[in-house]
Amino acid sequence: MPGNITPITEAYVYARAAGYLKRRYVDIGDHVRAGQLLAEIDAPDLDQQVTQAQAAVAQAEGQLGQAEATLQQLIATRDLANITWKRYQVLTASGAVSRQDGDMQQTASKTAEANVTAGEKNVRAAQEFVRASKATLQRLTTLQGYERIASPFAGIVTSRNADVGALISTTGSSQGPTTSTASPTDVPRGGEVFRVAEISKLRVLVLVPQTDAPGIKVGQAADVSVQEFRNRSFSGKVTRTSNALDSGSRTLLTEVQVSNPTGILLPGMYTLVKFITDRTDPPFLAPDAALVVQSNGAKLAVLEPLTAQEQANAKSQGMDPAVLSRARRAHFQNVQPGRDYGIELEILSGLRGDEEVVVDPGDAVKEGAIVLPVAPASVQGK
Repeated sequence: MPGNITPITEAYVYARAAGYLKRRYVDIGDHVRAGQLLAEIDAPDLDQQVTQAQAAVAQAEGQLGQAEATLQQLIATRDLANITWKRYQVLTASGAVSRQDGDMQQTASKTAEANVTAGEKNVRAAQEFVRASKATLQRLTTLQGYERIASPFAGIVTSRNADVGALISTTGSSQGPTTSTASPTDVPRGGEVFRVAEISKLRVLVLVPQTDAPGIKVGQAADVSVQEFRNRSFSGKVTRTSNALDSGSRTLLTEVQVSNPTGILLPGMYTLVKFITDRTDPPFLAPDAALVVQSNGAKLAVLEPLTAQEQANAKSQGMDPAVLSRARRAHFQNVQPGRDYGIELEILSGLRGDEEVVVDPGDAVKEGAIVLPVAPASVQGK
């Protein structure tokens, strides 16, 4: 069955940072390691935002320190006001000071307590502002890290759509020229910056027809061949199927994985995949030349024993008993043909499996004709 070779893993590498491509370290066909640096982006706007965020964090931390110092001052003022109020309570009770002075000290104590509560809230607000500023700095620092484009896994660079000086948009793609032509060109095109594929192992996608779908099982072996290597086949294994037929084509999407350590097979190649399956209800095979197509359907000329009446008529006509024992009657049996393998043909229905069929019957072979079977020449010579 025909199949299409695809990489086991393929990534379209985009940049998250906007700017100009500063350096490019790889090109198409280069082997890369996981995490290897592919390119660098010059994003001065982002760098300035990081510097500004760092200053904002320092400013927020300064405001937090100022709020904490103010709180300590308010706490000291509150403690002094509370002590003074306690003293005035005794003096007011003994009449040494007026009640008016005692009320003023009590109000001062309550005011100092309220100022401490407000100071504590200011400190908490300053702490939250510091956390928010640090989160902004962390986000920008992470975004700044995307100025370095790295390979997500080990593989081969199969596409490069940006060169030094190219503008990288905020969506991470290169703002390069686009062309619809399929001719080879070294002009970078818009889209992803790089495309990386792992081809040490390949996936072959096959659409298996409904008639063969029940015989496809996960784990079974398959042979993969391409026309460029006529005398060589590659061992594969069925790793997964869609477990559902496509309603349009009535086919089962099947994935076959093939090891490709030398890289001889390339993604995008057209291939043929051979499955060896055990059919639960295999059809009979008949010679392709035995099939007779008539206006009322496909038929096979099968040989049946003579009836008692036919044997009696033959004896009365003086037929040799030895010849009579070999004589058969031709009967055209309706059959349903299946797949044609060239020299053999599947017969899906109409036969029991023990019949003798006539290969390439001539015009003289009619329904009910008495014939003497003769084995093919190739069999007679054995």
